Amino acid sequence: MTPSRPDHRGASQPAVPPGRPALRAQRKVAFPRRLFCQELAVLLDAGIPLYEALQTLCEKEAHAPVAQVLRGLTLALSQGQTLSQAMRAHPEAFSPLLIASIEASQRTGQTPEALRQHAAYLAWLTGLRDKLVSAAIYPAILIGASLLVIGFLTVFVVPRFAEIYEGMGGELPWLSGVLLRTGRAVGAHPWGALLGLVAVAAAVVGMVRHPAVRAALGRWLWQAPVIGERLRLIELASLYRTLGLLLQAGVAVVPAMEASGELMGPGFRRALGEATRRVREGMRLSDAMQQHGLITPVSLRMVRVGEQTGELGSMLERAATFYDEELARFTEWVGKVVSPVLMLVMGTLIGGIVVLMYLPIFQVAEQIQ
Repeated sequence: MTPSRPDHRGASQPAVPPGRPALRAQRKVAFPRRLFCQELAVLLDAGIPLYEALQTLCEKEAHAPVAQVLRGLTLALSQGQTLSQAMRAHPEAFSPLLIASIEASQRTGQTPEALRQHAAYLAWLTGLRDKLVSAAIYPAILIGASLLVIGFLTVFVVPRFAEIYEGMGGELPWLSGVLLRTGRAVGAHPWGALLGLVAVAAAVVGMVRHPAVRAALGRWLWQAPVIGERLRLIELASLYRTLGLLLQAGVAVVPAMEASGELMGPGFRRALGEATRRVREGMRLSDAMQQHGLITPVSLRMVRVGEQTGELGSMLERAATFYDEELARFTEWVGKVVSPVLMLVMGTLIGGIVVLMYLPIFQVAEQIQ
């Protein structure tokens, strides 16, 4: 588990020295959960006992904080604890989902399979994030480049035209006058304009990071006609995959739903809690999820088939895969539509500035004729 291998890690987590509470950890470590699951599963499949497998991973680990977490696991195992109990001492490095899967798999003797399934789950999360990021990269570059061009025109080009038009006299078109006055003011105080832009950018970033603003933005996105439906599908796909992972690892339905609730957003967490309560009272999972809006017509039929055949975990996994493909198609469509629209908008803005700069010249030429 060398730190140089990319895209095989969990979220950044603090290392917790053995015997010390997690909240006292002072140093952050990007614990490679996906790689840990893959390598430990391979060693266990090879017939190496769990304690020796963890020792092997610890000995080969070059990253000191990660090795410290692994030493904590081996120490806990030597004291008679199970792997899931040892992981609970490091909640910053191991997610509740992984701990629940390992705890259930220990009862069935399927720990390597649970590790492989969790590694596949982390790979899915990484792939989903990469798709969303790649879909946003080109629009972000296009917007950034266009803003730089507009800034260059406003700071360096427009003030020069304003100086030329001052000596020409005559009345300028209204929009051209506004643009030239703005350019003249920016050209006279470039550093003040730059500081103002930085202050506006900092204010926007601060607002976006504020919990209340982010919550309001999230509610607006969820209510948007097209985006809201796709966000709901992403959340449902994550729920189905998480539930399927836990059920296939041997976790009972109610504990699996309770563990999945920790990974859901606020809206779905509330609905999932109500559905969990109904399942605990004896209602079927498909009926409880349908009653609380946690299922679609396609996934409803899949879940009911899974309940009848006893393959509920695998059917939930297939439902998540079904919506993965739909979201992939939507992301591709957005990339094909948003980029041309942005190019049109930014081209119009830049072209408008250029036309407004030259419009007084055209007006003077018409007067001369």
